[in-house]
Amino acid sequence: MLFHRDLGGVGRPPLVLIHGFLGSSRNWQTAGADLAAQSHVLAIDLRNHGRSPHAPEMSYSAMLDDVLEWMDAQGLSRVALLGHSMGGKVAMRLACSTPERVGQLIVVDVAPKDYPGMAQRAEVAGMNELRLDDLKSRAEAEIRLEARVPDWAMRKFLLTNLERDEKGGWRWIVNLPVLTAALPELVRNPLAETDHFDGPVHFIIGGKSHFVAPEDHAAILRHFPAARITVIPESGHNPHLQARAAFVQAVLGGG
Repeated sequence: MLFHRDLGGVGRPPLVLIHGFLGSSRNWQTAGADLAAQSHVLAIDLRNHGRSPHAPEMSYSAMLDDVLEWMDAQGLSRVALLGHSMGGKVAMRLACSTPERVGQLIVVDVAPKDYPGMAQRAEVAGMNELRLDDLKSRAEAEIRLEARVPDWAMRKFLLTNLERDEKGGWRWIVNLPVLTAALPELVRNPLAETDHFDGPVHFIIGGKSHFVAPEDHAAILRHFPAARITVIPESGHNPHLQARAAFVQAVLGGG
């Protein structure tokens, strides 16, 4: 069963948050607490991420089944669903396949398309190359990652997945071998040509991000005819972290 964090708003309509690749519910605690002003916010960890179980399969079909099983276990027949990046792909797939379970869909900085250039990600290579057996500290890990991952914020993000094991050594929380092997599938469009969801949809895009281009809007509207699109000019790929106030306003209806 998937792990989740309850970020507040009990008694209000449920809003389920789904993180992106190498992320977790932990990344959503601050923005999620803000969103609890309007919703009962529940942030999940997808399989092979965070505190959720590891599994040999890492596919959109498997992740969709996990989320539906978790919703059933929580007694959630219908929710608002917010997904970021890879989590946005899971959310899109779920809304199209089981529209009766989704009252509203919010997709953050990803489009229904292939991302072939991301099948070989430098940060994943850096994580795989990082020797953990002689690692002394998180600070040392950050230094070792610098050549592969020059962006400071990305290194900090990746290292949220590094923790001490029972013997005092270091380990990755994520199932790194399975995620590495699954990358070629995870960068593909999770939707079939005929998939669509006619309910309310809001795409929130970072203006400084390259994940969703203007030419992608036609594909968005083809699959999601009721979609509206909000661009947050000052944000990159992570508006919930980089422009939190504007992001929260957009989700709550101000965008």
